[in-house]
Amino acid sequence: MTSNFQLLDYIIFISYAILILGVGLWVSRDKKGHEKNAEDYFLASKSLPWWAIGASLIAANISAEQFIGMSGSGFALGLAIASYEWMAAITLIIVGKYFLPIFIEKGLYTIPEFVEKRFSTNLKTILAVFWIALYVFVNLASVLYLGSLALETIMGIPMMYGVVGLALFAAAYSLYGGLSAVAWTDVIQVIFLVLGGLVTTYLALNTVSGGEGVLAGLRTVYDAAPDRFAMILDESNPEFKNLPGIGVLVGGLWVANLYYWGFNQYIIQRTLAAKSLKESQKGILLAAFLKLVIPVIVVVPGIAAYVMVNDPEIMLRLGEAGQLNLPTAEQADKAYPWLLQFLPTGMKGIAFAALAAAIVSSLASMLNSTSTIFTMDIYKQYINKNASDKATVNTGRISAFVALVVACIMAPLLGGIDQAFQFIQEYTGIVSPGILAVFMLGLFWKKTTNKAAIVGALTSIPIAVVFKTTTMPWMDQMGLTAVLTMVVIAVVSLVQLKGKDDEKGIEITKDLFKTSPLFNIGAFAIMLILVVLYALFWN
Repeated sequence: MTSNFQLLDYIIFISYAILILGVGLWVSRDKKGHEKNAEDYFLASKSLPWWAIGASLIAANISAEQFIGMSGSGFALGLAIASYEWMAAITLIIVGKYFLPIFIEKGLYTIPEFVEKRFSTNLKTILAVFWIALYVFVNLASVLYLGSLALETIMGIPMMYGVVGLALFAAAYSLYGGLSAVAWTDVIQVIFLVLGGLVTTYLALNTVSGGEGVLAGLRTVYDAAPDRFAMILDESNPEFKNLPGIGVLVGGLWVANLYYWGFNQYIIQRTLAAKSLKESQKGILLAAFLKLVIPVIVVVPGIAAYVMVNDPEIMLRLGEAGQLNLPTAEQADKAYPWLLQFLPTGMKGIAFAALAAAIVSSLASMLNSTSTIFTMDIYKQYINKNASDKATVNTGRISAFVALVVACIMAPLLGGIDQAFQFIQEYTGIVSPGILAVFMLGLFWKKTTNKAAIVGALTSIPIAVVFKTTTMPWMDQMGLTAVLTMVVIAVVSLVQLKGKDDEKGIEITKDLFKTSPLFNIGAFAIMLILVVLYALFWN
């Protein structure tokens, strides 16, 4: 085992990079006699099949936040962090059955566009500006920071070079090709992501068991740290403030998941690009099944790293290399990069390609969605209402480039944040409850008014800030903020309309939510698997 890349590792990684760039640029090419229009660039010509949608959803979702941040949380608190992944599987089912039919029926390009159709242009603009700021200053910047942290830890590449390199890689195909290039390269990225993740998990468990294999490794890890396999933490656990026991299943995690999977542009955009609603729902189902597997490749390695670091015999076997970039309770996010350095030649190249795939695919997705919101909701609304397709596509490319430059400047400033995954969830949680409340009532309660939605969205921020001053776990704060915001919206709506329906209220019918037998069977299977998993690892 070596801590440095060998020739074979470089060959594998460079081959991966060439493959992604080649496929991205090939897919991006203009067909003979056809110039890209807005639907081509932002919605992949509405031609994506179910398997591309499912793969792209996971590739857009799994990034450095998961590989680095969630492994760090696995090191610090254990399997309980997997609730984000497993609960997301149920959330995807809800989104596929109840949200997508409405979004696709309305022919949306962006989530803010739904706000305009249901409420008003003013509220759409407020949310569009918020999302652009969130994507640039939080999501893009954090993915670039965590990705370059991994490059620095594994290969010694200085932070700024790593940030610029990752940014250029993502920009090379996504800026020109739009969602088509992003979605089709995501299919390849997911293969690398899962394969490389499994390689790292195998290495970690095999090392823990002294070369006796994965199952022996799992038994060893469980025997050494049984507390790290509790899904529902009790109040005595120091991490209870981040994952507050049963509140994870019935409280604020629903706010985070429904907001992220249902009303997040860079996630929902690929479902809007489906050939049909049924195709989109099948893609959602595939993504839900993949979410059940993700903790195996992002959380289990973090737990194994915790056992390794605290076992003197294993550390002795690892020798001097084991002391390099050693993860600690204070620097848990070093766990995954630390494990990668022990992979044998060749495997290291595959695992590193998986990490790069996770980072680059998320960057490309966020860039495309940032440019979609800016172009369709700001540029075409206020700057050039009669923009041609050529001007619209060019504006999308330019706005994505500007967003990337700003994120590159911001990324190094995030240094020093430990358990970055938790940090991102906590601070996004200040604004997400209000937005979730606006969307949920806007979708399913016809009495919700535009004025009430604006009042609720603005009121939710001070409510969240007040809760922030308490000792209440932040996930519980999110849940209560969402509930109180819904109460505010409901009261203002009822006072304003005196019980009548809003003229823009959505007509809900049973037929709207009919799903195929395949979707229903798949949804039942996912829920059954989750019941078994939580029963096994309850506490």
